[in-house]
Amino acid sequence: MATPARSPAGRTSQRRTSGGGRRGDRCLARQRPQRRAHTGPSPVDRARPGSKHHLIVDRNGTPLAISLTSGDRHDVTQLMPLLDAMPRIRGLCSRPRHRPRRLFADRGYDFDKYRRLIRARGITPKIARRGAPHGSGLGKTRWVVERTFAWLHWFKRLRIRYETRADLHLGLLQLACSIICLRRLKTSF
Repeated sequence: MATPARSPAGRTSQRRTSGGGRRGDRCLARQRPQRRAHTGPSPVDRARPGSKHHLIVDRNGTPLAISLTSGDRHDVTQLMPLLDAMPRIRGLCSRPRHRPRRLFADRGYDFDKYRRLIRARGITPKIARRGAPHGSGLGKTRWVVERTFAWLHWFKRLRIRYETRADLHLGLLQLACSIICLRRLKTSF
């Protein structure tokens, strides 16, 4: 006796696709989140894929706004979105302020376009100039941001990125910022 035909005559055979979705009784490809979101070639780590944390803090080092980008994005591209994401700042004896008085930044933010945009918002930019000798005095105030980055990197999940999804990593980043704020509140009372 002959073996039965694999498919009826006149039909093409249907192949099974990989994934877990269903269409009738056939499996279809599942919609997956974009792998390695917010990662790009790092300019300092032999072009390995990485991501950057961008942060604005107050004078005590409390995180006010944070964002996550790929490793090949320039820092200055996140300056205006971070200023927009910053919450109201409480004044001493008046209503909440909408913006800070001054913004301190390093040489990576030294662009006249962004200086004008910051001044248009009523903020005085205190940004170190490229090519100027060190010792401008801004190092006395910029170390607060570096200290906050060190606090963030106490959490190993942020120091070494294990998550492939950007939303998970950003959620852990925001959780770490809230833990830092809670610790700052505990020490202030």
